[in-house]
Amino acid sequence: MDHVAVLIDCDNVSRDQVRGVLAETARYGTLSVKRGYGDWTRPHLNGWKNELTRHAIQPVQQFAYVAGKNATDSSLIIDAMDLLYAGNVNVFCIVSSDSDFTRLAVRLRESGRRVYGIGARHTPGAFANACDRFTYLDLLPGDGETPAAVPATAPDSNLEHERGSGTTAGVEPVRLDPVAALPLLEAAISASADEDGWAYLATVGAYIANTEPTFDSRTYGHAKLGSLARNVPGIEVRRLEDPAHFGHLAVRLAELR
Repeated sequence: MDHVAVLIDCDNVSRDQVRGVLAETARYGTLSVKRGYGDWTRPHLNGWKNELTRHAIQPVQQFAYVAGKNATDSSLIIDAMDLLYAGNVNVFCIVSSDSDFTRLAVRLRESGRRVYGIGARHTPGAFANACDRFTYLDLLPGDGETPAAVPATAPDSNLEHERGSGTTAGVEPVRLDPVAALPLLEAAISASADEDGWAYLATVGAYIANTEPTFDSRTYGHAKLGSLARNVPGIEVRRLEDPAHFGHLAVRLAELR
């Protein structure tokens, strides 16, 4: 089981989204480290205190020494590097929409760690693309909401993520027509297909994860990539019967029939 560090920039994320964030990050492994960063002397973070206790998140105090400078980001980055060198964590979840964490994500991945980002849709592309996968907040349930249908296990190549909001809870999730996913699926299937045009869905999912970290089938109204593929015109889906891949899904472009 992977050991996960969840590092939350509390200046940048609404407290009402904590439950959804933890539910999402729990899919990656055991949440061994849960820390929330902020200047807890500031009134705008008062509402966070109950959530930190409720979810057993360790608060990390960081005073804002100079107005306009974000010392919280530096504190989170230093802790992440300490955890990296301690060697007890192999998955990092950085919860923020701040581009300042771009270099941190790159550095952690260079050291062989997986990095998952969670933030608002206005998150700069540099940070989102520096992560193995980036989930938008508006696709996650807020406090008191029912989560979307997602698997209980850690995500595989079925790619079930993405989200966007801001520091405001209750934002309606972005929902696109499944047809809008066709160009990306076409490119992934073409790159992964065998001579007959068929590609394992898991391979297609891995290709998409490597090329589009912010892709999430939930954006198109489907919890799983297989369900999305079945609802995109021009994509053919079949369940494999051979013993080596029994039950796995394969896809191809319909025009190749």
